[in-house]
Amino acid sequence: MRKEALINETRPHDSAFKHVSGFAEYTDDIKEPENTLYGAIGWSKKAHAIIKKIDLTKVKSSKGVVSVVTYIDIPGRNDVGPVFDGDPIFANKKIEFYGQPLFAVAANTTELARKAVLKAKIIYKELKPIVTIQESLNKKKLLFKVRKIKRGNATKILSKSKNKLKGNFTTGSQEHFYLEGQAAFVIPKEDNDLVVYSSTQHPSETQQIIAKMLNQKSNSITVVVRRIGGGFGGKETNFMTSSICSLLAYRTKCPIKLRLDRDDDIIITGKRHEFYSDYEVGFNDDGEIKALKLKLASNCGMSPDLSYAINERALLHVDNAYFISNLEVDNYLCKTNISTSTAFRGFGGNQGMMAIENIIDNISRYLNKDPCEIRKINFYKKNKKNITHYGMKIEDNVINEIFNKLIKKSNYKKRCLEIKKYNSRNKYKKKGIAITPVKFGISFTTIHLNQAGALVHIYTDGSVHLNHGGIEMGQGTHTKIAQLVSKSFGIPYEKVQISSTNTSKVPNTSASAASSTTDLNGAAALDAVKKIKLNLEKFIRSKYKIMSKNEPLYKNESIILGNKSFKFKNIIQEAYLNRISLSSTGFYSTPKINFDKEKFHGRPFLYFCYGASVTEVTIDTLTGENIVDRVDILHDAGNAINPALELGQIEGGFVQGQGWLTIEEIKWKSNGQITTFSPSTYKIPAVSDVPKKFNVEIFKEGKNKENVVNKSKTTGEPPLMLAMSVFFAIKDAIASTSNYKKIPVIDAPATPEKILMSINRLKKN
Repeated sequence: MRKEALINETRPHDSAFKHVSGFAEYTDDIKEPENTLYGAIGWSKKAHAIIKKIDLTKVKSSKGVVSVVTYIDIPGRNDVGPVFDGDPIFANKKIEFYGQPLFAVAANTTELARKAVLKAKIIYKELKPIVTIQESLNKKKLLFKVRKIKRGNATKILSKSKNKLKGNFTTGSQEHFYLEGQAAFVIPKEDNDLVVYSSTQHPSETQQIIAKMLNQKSNSITVVVRRIGGGFGGKETNFMTSSICSLLAYRTKCPIKLRLDRDDDIIITGKRHEFYSDYEVGFNDDGEIKALKLKLASNCGMSPDLSYAINERALLHVDNAYFISNLEVDNYLCKTNISTSTAFRGFGGNQGMMAIENIIDNISRYLNKDPCEIRKINFYKKNKKNITHYGMKIEDNVINEIFNKLIKKSNYKKRCLEIKKYNSRNKYKKKGIAITPVKFGISFTTIHLNQAGALVHIYTDGSVHLNHGGIEMGQGTHTKIAQLVSKSFGIPYEKVQISSTNTSKVPNTSASAASSTTDLNGAAALDAVKKIKLNLEKFIRSKYKIMSKNEPLYKNESIILGNKSFKFKNIIQEAYLNRISLSSTGFYSTPKINFDKEKFHGRPFLYFCYGASVTEVTIDTLTGENIVDRVDILHDAGNAINPALELGQIEGGFVQGQGWLTIEEIKWKSNGQITTFSPSTYKIPAVSDVPKKFNVEIFKEGKNKENVVNKSKTTGEPPLMLAMSVFFAIKDAIASTSNYKKIPVIDAPATPEKILMSINRLKKN
C-alpha cells in the first residue's frame, strides 16, 4: 500500500492492529498510580418505593473501604439530566426504578468495593410500579403533554376511503451491549481540578455535568477520551459513572477507577425505547395511502433524558420513504418505573419507520399484491409529492434508482417465484423474502448541536497534529478526518497524528451522535487547515514575489504556486523562521437547517441517506427457528471518504438491527425487576446469525448534493434500518402458512416464540 492516503481509497482503521492485538488502550487499561482506589455502586432492589431507612454502617466498616458517599455528600447539583431534570445521581427519598443508585464506595480493590456495597441495610415502603406502555396510558402517566402532528384531513379522507385497515404494532427495547462497559478513571489535581478519563460519547457535557455536581467552573474539569469500545447512543447521556467516580475522587483526593460489571451495567443504564403504534389507514385499490391516523407511544422509563428528541425523530420518520398527503399523529411519552430509556442507534427514527413499514406490508397483504410494488407506488417523487409532512422539500431523492437497481441485482422477482414453489413443496420449512427502503435524515434536530471545533498544528518538521471534538467509537472517524487533512495538505497520511479528544483543547463540542461526527468535525478540521494554508500562501507570495492569481496546489509533499514548487517540509521551516503562525482552530456549523419544534415545521435535516435491502429467510414452523439465508444491500454513502470503513459500518449496522428485530428481547417482571441482565439471559447476534450470503454494495452513483466534506454521506445510523427487511421476510414466511391469504400479526422482535404464536393465530382464524 502506498503511503499517500487518497480520498475515496481504502485505508485500514487507524487502530485496527491495536484492536485485534489487544494493544488498544481503553479507560480501564490506563495504568493507575499507587494510591488509586476503586469504586462500586450500591443500587436499589425495588422499582418504586420510599426509602424508610438506609443503614451503611457495615458498608463503612467493610474491609478495604476508604470512603462512602450518598446524595448528602454532593456539594452541587444532584442530577445528571442532560436537558431536563429528573435523573438524580443518588436517590434521596424516593426510588423510581430497580437498579437506581443509592450510594457508592471507594475501596482498595474493585472486589472489596463490590463486596462492601452488598452489606447495606435498607428498609423500603414499596409502591406499585408502572412497567408497561399500556399501564402508563391507562393511568395517564406521561412525561410531557400529548404532541399532535397534522397534515391535511386524515379523519375526513378516512371516512371516504374505499379500503381501510386498523391495527397495532410494537417494537421492543434493546440493550446497547457495547464491548467496553461503562467506565471512568478520575485523577484529582491541585485546586480541586479533576482530569476525567471516561468512556463517553459526549466529553463536553460530561465536563459540564461534573462541574455542576461539584459546584465548580467547567474550566476545572478536563475530560479526555482516546477511544471507546462502542457506544451506539448508550454513552451519549449516561453521565452516572463518571459523575460518581468524580465525586469519590473529589472526596478522597485519590485517583478513582470505576468500572461497572456487565450485570450492573445492564441493570442501571437505559435502553432503546419500546414503541407502540395504533393505526387506521385508508388506501385505494392500487395500494396508495390516502390517509393515516397514528397513535405513537414510547416507554421512556423514569425520567425524560432525551425522550422528547427521540420521539420527535420518530415523528419525523413515520413517513420513511413514502408521501402521505393526509396524516394525523398523536405522540405519547410514557413515564414508567424502569431505567431511563435513552439514545440508541437510530434515535427513534427506526421505530417510526417500522410503524409505517408494517402498515405498508399489511396493505399489500390485504390487496394480495407484492409489498415491493406497494412500496414503490407510495414513494416520494422527484418533482411532485416531494414535500414531507413537516414541510421539507426532498431535493436529493434517489430511492427509486436504488430500489430498482437492487431489485435487478438481487434477482428479486425470480426469487419470489422460486420461494413460492419451495413453500408449496415443504410442509414444515417455509421461506420468505422482503425488500425495504431507507430514507433517513441527517443532522441533530436540536439546532445548536450542529456545530464542531478542531485544532490543527504543523510542527517545524512538517508533521501535523490534529484534535477535534469527535469520539472514535470504532467507526473510523479519526481515520477519515486524518485522510481529509492529509489530502488537503498534500502529505502522506502517516504525517498526520490525531490525539485523544480533550475538552481543554477543543471546547463546547457536541456528542458523537446523530450520524454527524465526520460531517461536523471533518469540516471543522478543514476550516483550521484552510486558515493555516492562507497564512502560508500570504507568506510565500510575499517572500518570493509571486504575482499569479492561481490557487496554491498541495500535492506530493509540495506546495505549487505560480511557476514555483516548494517542498512542504522546507517551506514550513521557512515560515517558522519568519514568525508565521502554523496553528489554527477551526469551526463549522451546519447550514440551511431550521426547524420550529412547536409548529413541527421546517428543515430539520441537511440531507437524507438512502438505501435498500433484500432479505431471504427460512423459518421452521414447528420450532419458530429462523435463519437468514441471504441479504443484498445497496446503500448510498455519497462520495465515500474510505469505502472499506463505510462497508464495515453498513454490515455492522445491519446485523445490530437484525438483532433488535429478531433476537434481542428485554424482559421486566411486573414488579419492575429486569430479568434479562446478563449474557446468559440476553442474547445478541452471534457469528452464526450473520447472513450466509451477505452482498453489500455502495451505490456508486451516489454523491451528496450538499456541501459536505468530500460530498460523502454518513453510514452511522441509517444501515441499521436496512434490517427491516429481515423482519418482513419472516412475516412473509409466516404468511405462506395460510397460502398468503391472511395478514400475519407479529410484533418485534420476531423471536421463535412469537413466530410460533403468529402461525398458530393464522391457523385459528
